[in-house]
Amino acid sequence: MVPGVSKAILWGDHDKGPYGAFTKFAPGNDAGTHTHTNDLWIVVVRGAYLYKDEAGEKRVGPGSFIRVPGGKKHWSGGDVTEGALFYEESSGKFDLVPAK
Repeated sequence: MVPGVSKAILWGDHDKGPYGAFTKFAPGNDAGTHTHTNDLWIVVVRGAYLYKDEAGEKRVGPGSFIRVPGGKKHWSGGDVTEGALFYEESSGKFDLVPAK
């Protein structure tokens, strides 16, 4: 697991295939620029999930949804004060591939 990130798996196995989980980013968490092999669907419960790609920056707040396509280079992190708590679902196993 990445420092500053915790995850509670609700269904599936994020090491082997599709899954759903609650994920928590600590306040100010910075996951760096990276990609994921598989699509991610995220619904924020508390705080704000911060997202940035070549199209710009997004602050995804409680009740809001974002889809992160597999292979899409992006930066993500948590709000500096509250962090982020979100439901995350993926079409395949989880990975985080640092961008080159």
